[in-house]
Amino acid sequence: MAGVTAAAGGTGAAMSRAFHYRFSHFYFPFRSSLSSPRTSSIAASSSLLFHGNTTLSFSSFGRNHFFVSSAVSDRTNGESHRRPNVVDILEERGLLESLTSDNLRNACSDPNLPPLKVYCGFDPTAQSLHLGNLLGIIVLSWFQKCGHRAVALIGGATARVGDPSGKSLERPELDPETLVNNTLGITDTITRILGSRSRAQKFSGDYSDSLVILNNYDWWKEVLLLDFLKQVGRFARVGTMMAKESVKKRLESEQGMSYTEFTYQLLQGYDFLYLFKNEGINVQIGGSDQWGNITAGTELIRKILQAEGEGTYGLTFPLLLKGDGTKFGKSEDGAIWLSAAMLSPYKFYQYFFSVSDSDVVRFLKVLTFLDMEEIKDLEKDMKKPGYIPNTAQRKLAEEVTRFVHGEDGLAEALKATEALRPGAEAKLDWKTIEGIAEDVPSCSLAYDQVVSQV
Repeated sequence: MAGVTAAAGGTGAAMSRAFHYRFSHFYFPFRSSLSSPRTSSIAASSSLLFHGNTTLSFSSFGRNHFFVSSAVSDRTNGESHRRPNVVDILEERGLLESLTSDNLRNACSDPNLPPLKVYCGFDPTAQSLHLGNLLGIIVLSWFQKCGHRAVALIGGATARVGDPSGKSLERPELDPETLVNNTLGITDTITRILGSRSRAQKFSGDYSDSLVILNNYDWWKEVLLLDFLKQVGRFARVGTMMAKESVKKRLESEQGMSYTEFTYQLLQGYDFLYLFKNEGINVQIGGSDQWGNITAGTELIRKILQAEGEGTYGLTFPLLLKGDGTKFGKSEDGAIWLSAAMLSPYKFYQYFFSVSDSDVVRFLKVLTFLDMEEIKDLEKDMKKPGYIPNTAQRKLAEEVTRFVHGEDGLAEALKATEALRPGAEAKLDWKTIEGIAEDVPSCSLAYDQVVSQV
């Protein structure tokens, strides 16, 4: 993420002109698995390609990845403009639960301050992210749209421990191969959703194409237990750790809590410290159940680095809940996956098309980027006579499907939806048919039975 200086244009005197470049990093898998998590070190850089004011650097990343860096000249960015206040935007849309400091409101919009570097963590405990994770991606996207740099942190190390937040039982242990495959899957999802600059452009003069994907296993694999206890553990107060809501609930339960899970907040706290110290990342975001883990990080930064709390911030957003008040997740029945390989765009679209009238406006606010005025107009229309049922739901389904699966995914979902309309005549390819097969009445016939009917 650090800037470098590159000469621009021509030779001789013209080359004395220099511009500062910034980098956004993406990881692209060659195959669906790696032989070992230790293949995550960068092996070699192969080439630089220049196009306009953009530089692309391709590097090999272990045996199965590309590491791609794109550099865009700062001279095209009018950063002297006052950035939109992303905290106010999130608050208006119901995406703000708590702040570690209200000073974040000024820090995110002051034109005299550099853009914030904001991260959200995703533990690879499944092959795909799910609807409950989508809010984290959306909040990162809002920061992008308002001119800040987004960082997605894959918890390759913390997933080996398991976050107890919001869980009544200890998470099952995952083997290294499963963790690597899960990491590839969710990295692909995040890159697909947040990695496209066209999806991030909202305001002029911003850094909306800046996305970094990191894996905390890259630094945790070198940490020794005795060193960690000496350098970090002695700054952690057991009383404070036990007072965290996620810990208290588990300690009061029949199953209790293992020491491994108890240390999770320290691991996540150290991640924030490491990222602040080494990458300049100064904001951590997460769901409301992550408040204790986030404040563990700000406390470690304050105690170990003697850095004033004004330089680092934590922000939480409300959890996305179903109508019955339960969380969306992967362990619940009918999980809404973000990967098309685990849930087709058609089924994804149909879920949002089917939400209740009581939920649709709330979902439009938190899951889409529609202007609030447009959402208010839809809400008013729902109360008018002559309102066509599911108009608001259709808009919700289109917006969320487009954001997660792109225009092609939305087109596939709409095509399948139209084909299943009573009396519709539509030609479907095998991929679309496969995606809807489980949701429509069907039967199996032998080949000769089908041929004999023709």
